Amino acid sequence: MIVLLALHGALGLGAMGFGARLGRRALALGVLGPLATLAWLAANSAAVLDGRPVQERTTWVEGLGIHVDLRLDGFACLMVLLVSGIGVLVYAYSARYFPAQGDGLGRLIGLLTLFSGSMLGLVLADNLLVLYTCWELTSITSYLLIGNDHTKPRARAAALQALLVTNVGGLVMLGGFVLIGQAAGTYRLSEILASPPSGTAVSVGLVLVAIGAFTKSAQYPFHSWLPGAMVAPTPVSAYLHSATMVKAGVYLVARLAPAFLFVGGVRGLVLAVGVVTMLAGGLRALRQHDLKLLLAFGTISQLGFMVVLLGVGTAEATMAGCVLLLAHGAFKAALFMVVGILDHETGTRDVRELPVLGDGWRPLKAVAIVAAASMAGVPLVLGFIAKESAYAALLEAGFTADWLVLAGIVVGSALTVAYSARFLWGAFVAPGRRGTDPFADAVPAYAPAHPGGPRASFVLPAAVLAVLTVVLGFVPGLLDSLVDGADRALVPSAGPAHLALWHGFEPALVLSATSLALGALLFAGRRPVGRVLAVGRHLPSGGDAYVASLRGLNTLANRATGVVQNGSLPVYTGVILLTAAVLPASALLAGGWWPGWPDLVGAPAQVPVAVLLIGAAIGSAVIRRRFSAALLLGVAGYAMAALFVVQGAPDLALTQAAIETLTTVIFVLVLRRLPDRFERHSARVGRAFRVAVASTVGVTVFAFMIVASTSRTAEPVSNEMVERALPDGHGRNVVNVILVDFRGLDTLGEITVLAAAAIGAVALARAGRVPARARAAAAAEAAAPRPEARA
Repeated sequence: MIVLLALHGALGLGAMGFGARLGRRALALGVLGPLATLAWLAANSAAVLDGRPVQERTTWVEGLGIHVDLRLDGFACLMVLLVSGIGVLVYAYSARYFPAQGDGLGRLIGLLTLFSGSMLGLVLADNLLVLYTCWELTSITSYLLIGNDHTKPRARAAALQALLVTNVGGLVMLGGFVLIGQAAGTYRLSEILASPPSGTAVSVGLVLVAIGAFTKSAQYPFHSWLPGAMVAPTPVSAYLHSATMVKAGVYLVARLAPAFLFVGGVRGLVLAVGVVTMLAGGLRALRQHDLKLLLAFGTISQLGFMVVLLGVGTAEATMAGCVLLLAHGAFKAALFMVVGILDHETGTRDVRELPVLGDGWRPLKAVAIVAAASMAGVPLVLGFIAKESAYAALLEAGFTADWLVLAGIVVGSALTVAYSARFLWGAFVAPGRRGTDPFADAVPAYAPAHPGGPRASFVLPAAVLAVLTVVLGFVPGLLDSLVDGADRALVPSAGPAHLALWHGFEPALVLSATSLALGALLFAGRRPVGRVLAVGRHLPSGGDAYVASLRGLNTLANRATGVVQNGSLPVYTGVILLTAAVLPASALLAGGWWPGWPDLVGAPAQVPVAVLLIGAAIGSAVIRRRFSAALLLGVAGYAMAALFVVQGAPDLALTQAAIETLTTVIFVLVLRRLPDRFERHSARVGRAFRVAVASTVGVTVFAFMIVASTSRTAEPVSNEMVERALPDGHGRNVVNVILVDFRGLDTLGEITVLAAAAIGAVALARAGRVPARARAAAAAEAAAPRPEARA
């Protein structure tokens, strides 16, 4: 499995590197990853669906015990089939959609391959940290894919919105992962699900994980990034928004829901958000004229449906959710491809501008009808099997307020029928009835466009999905093994799955018929329904909330920056010093441990020298004259050298005295160009603040020196340095040997920093000077006689 992930990475980077030369032919390079994955899946699926998962472990960070754990079980098998199977068809579709050469085409193909590998890693991950890593990789690559055409402001804005929403959700989810992993004592997902932990921390962690899943799968109120992402090329939308990225949150809900079924009311939150999302997405889909936006809001609605089914956590609902995952991947990818073909061939996807289509478009119309029928849940297609299984599962679930959830699903399904009909009518019927049908908004009809229709190879990928939808709708038993393996991987106690087209006259069939009838009525009454929905156009939307949040965040950041970064160097220094002092001091006081006072005086001669040092330091801080302050600083330095002499370190004392002499000379030379006295610009409050900061830092450093000097638990390394100074460093001056030999690279780094600072200081000093030649030229110009003005 790790080889497959590496293969996707290598192919993606290769496509990006050679894309400018290969152009559209880079698709042949990128598709090798999904093809290899499908071949590997075919070789392992029999054992996996029989209950023998494939597992791999690769050490990542050995010191921290972090491993790349990958696991292919029944549910991962289903997801891998979606990711790679639809991926292959999207690559085939892209071969006709994109031109032979284009700016950024190689980059887009490479990013699509890298995204495929990231999504593959996400569904195979058996470690929460690995899952999070792949989760973020999908966010980053999708950001780059959505904003691939960086010349368009809309593309950049939509990419940024998708990145911000999903990344913030990812960070929240990471917090949940940490809480759950720490409570379980392991970050391995299969072990957590086999023995789920409990407690308040776990409940909070699950809520955080649910929020992360909501952002990724565009659940209300985090849904607004998905419609904005429709600025991406249609192959990107067909892949990301049918089978991959938007399914990541659904995948996470499906993984965790059965194990944490009754923890802290999390299921109620998931079901409520799912139902609201399904209804809100369906209503917004009915208002769209852009076919791609219609599918985007329809995707939001269907994602809410999936979250409800997989969030219930029972075996029956989980099985229905797995079937819906497959059905949605097939019909939504096909419909996106249909929209892409319309846009590619006619130059628009707006139902108010689409031309009348000739007989050559019949194959595409047939594909669209089958895919839309599956989305609506019409009998004889796979979508009907999924929807009827969902109704049957919800009728048997028996959880609190189950009737309310079921009613919401029925209404949401009716909306799905209505916007599916709107899609077909707007794309293929309304263009020929403009001026007579209110749906077309009285836009004049166009002449037939492309009477020959698109090429067969262009329609073929979507046709393959449509054929699979029909075949699996007639013979759903072909999916029994796959769905059963996925169901048992999520709910080990699940019984054998058996899908069938006909189960007799049951309540589920009645609910299916009800949703179809209600949807047909909604579409038939589209004129009054449209007037009601028009009221909602003036209500705040998710996009408005995002823009308002971004503006508020920018305003808050500006105000916070204005307070914290106010241009005052004393304030900056004070904040840094206080932070460095208060936080460690708080930890020391909270520990309640004090080692006791050490021997503060080693020799009587230290006392007068220390008094001189302290007095000189205080005097340099309070004296008004600059020259006197510099001299007092020198006295403090010489006093420090005297302490070294008293301690028996004459070489160190000589070094200190030399440094102090040089520093004092430099100060004196510089002070000649400065005013004699310091000016007081700050009020008493400012001076008191500086005194408080200095006192706090001084006391804290003093306290920590006492703690450090009496808290050794092992022999200091300095003893070994003393022993090795002569044999290894060939010197008797231990300090010099340490600086030049033992820590030679550190000393070199310090010298480099000082040299760089000196160069910068010289450059700043010279910047204010005017060269002599320039001064002479300016003087000559000023002295030159000016011509008199003519009358």
